[in-house]
Formats: sequence, C-alpha cells, structure tokens
Amino acid sequence: MYPFWSAIVSAILAQILKPVLYWLHSHEWKPKLAKESGGFPSSHSAMVSALALSVGIQEKFNSTLFAVALTMAVIVIYDAANVRYYSGQNIRVTKQLVNDVQENLNVKFASPIYSMKLKDVLGHKWTEVLGGIILGCIIALLFHYWN
Repeated sequence: MYPFWSAIVSAILAQILKPVLYWLHSHEWKPKLAKESGGFPSSHSAMVSALALSVGIQEKFNSTLFAVALTMAVIVIYDAANVRYYSGQNIRVTKQLVNDVQENLNVKFASPIYSMKLKDVLGHKWTEVLGGIILGCIIALLFHYWN
C-alpha cells in the first residue's frame, strides 16, 4: 500500500506547502491557498508522480501496472498544465470582457450569470507542475526507503 500512501501524502503536503511558499515569496499570508487548486507546487502532479514512481519501484519499471500509472500521470500532468491552465485564462479574459462592456458601454446585464464569481486559477504553469513532480518523487523515495 505504500504507493497509495506516498501519493496521498504528496498531495496533502503540496497543498500545505502552497500558503507557506506563497508567504516566503510575497510576505503575504493566504491560508486559503491550502484548499485551492492552482499554485506552487501542483498537488495533482505531486500525487500522480509519487504514485507512478512508487509503483515503478515496487512492481518494477517494466511492469504493466507501472505503464498504467505512468500513462495516468502523463494525462493528469498534461491536463494540469495545459487544459486546466488555459481554461482559467479563458475565464479571466471572459470576466474582463464582461467588466469592460458593463463599464465602458454603461450596460448592465440582467442575468445573474454575469455576476457569478468564477475562479480563474484552475491549472498550473509548467514551473508549478515541475515543483509537484519533484515533490512527488521525493516523497515516493522517502516512503520507499522508510518502508
């Protein structure tokens, strides 16, 4: 079960590290970052990297199970850095467009959908993903040597 636990601990640790690392960088304390997606390091990348490396170590790197874990990791990492990241960027542009139309053309949209609070940080930059991969691999190796 160590692959499972290394994955879970990696994801939790990544989430706990987000407000700490943000504070070290900006000197602004934002504890809510611990429960949000996006930011450094990527908990999704940490989790799947820890899982794939742990499975590779335990089941051998030429096993079918490692191939499955690695494939899943690649999909999740790609999604975090591309699909979810650019979805967040699209939300940011859409929000700005709605604000510009309402302010500059003095138009107020009646539908409540235009005043919905949307989260524009969904995914990760590649540096955030890389941080998650490194964290996940470190945790997987620690679990392996501890186990």
